[in-house]
Amino acid sequence: MDLAPIRSQIDSLDRQIVELLNQRLALAAEIGKLKRSQGGQIYVAEREDAVFRKVSELNAGPIRNDALKAIYREIMSAAIALEKPLLISYLGPEATNTHAAAMKKFGASVDYHAMPTIADLFTAVEKGEADYAVIPIENSTEGSVREALDCFVESDLKIVAQIYIEITHALISNAPLERIEKVYSKDQALAQCRHWLQRHLPHAQLIDAPSTSRAVQIAKETGGVAAIASELAAQYYGVPVVARNIQDKADNTTRFFVLGKKPSGPVGHGRDMTSFLISLGDEAASHSGALLRMLMPLAERGINLSKIESRPSKKRPWDYYFFIDVTGHFEDPKMKQALSELKAFCPMVKWMGSYPSVA
Repeated sequence: MDLAPIRSQIDSLDRQIVELLNQRLALAAEIGKLKRSQGGQIYVAEREDAVFRKVSELNAGPIRNDALKAIYREIMSAAIALEKPLLISYLGPEATNTHAAAMKKFGASVDYHAMPTIADLFTAVEKGEADYAVIPIENSTEGSVREALDCFVESDLKIVAQIYIEITHALISNAPLERIEKVYSKDQALAQCRHWLQRHLPHAQLIDAPSTSRAVQIAKETGGVAAIASELAAQYYGVPVVARNIQDKADNTTRFFVLGKKPSGPVGHGRDMTSFLISLGDEAASHSGALLRMLMPLAERGINLSKIESRPSKKRPWDYYFFIDVTGHFEDPKMKQALSELKAFCPMVKWMGSYPSVA
């Protein structure tokens, strides 16, 4: 087989690709200068969504759209880095699922900083110590991350984007399965593997750790201890994998939010999602149909409710906040009308952010 002619064509295409990439990045750098002079945002979620949609429509194969998007993710990451050095904080330490989500969203060309708690992530962006923060918000098996929801009550940060990643857990330890006496992990990870642990380690003590990566560090340092975390964490910290794919559900998925100071603009095409924090206050106690009354301004205008969840306000007994996700953008006329009606009887209607619905 004479491969030389084909390889020569590939080499020629590579030269063209590199040249075109540098031309594209040079233009991105010019855009960055204009953004900085006008005080604009460097990361623009709606523009990112438009680029992904455009290249997918142009794609005639054989490359798959998800592979093409991964390539463009790194192109845009390099462009952002040229426009302005960007610092992304995430729930650490390194090699957590939140770290993986941050990398999936922002690529390899920006800077990352691990922080120990979700509250720290909010503070870092509020004080300007980080440009954006990535936080876990809910899991398809175990539900919402309560600490994250509670932090939104006092914060003015906006949700600017979301990320979904499939979560696979591994049992990680220097000890064989029969010698494991304790299992450390984040509370949600332990819950996502509850049935597997009951079958294979019924006598092991389950201990909550600040993060899955911290659990791997503990397992590395302590005999008879295992961690539940990703295989990436096992590789990063150099601890063997004892068992793979131990999560109870095969389609175990976690949703993450990207937090920033400035909101995202509309994507359009029915691809926007908006989150609100609403308090009914005394309305809930005095009217049996208060919750229905809260939802009617949305339903009457065809605004689809995709999620609703309550959390105690912690101000007085039986007082709750409601977190809701709806389709559409905050700037949509129908959304503005619904909010105006809601504010007439709800003591708090807080816009948490609008962002592309497709991660």
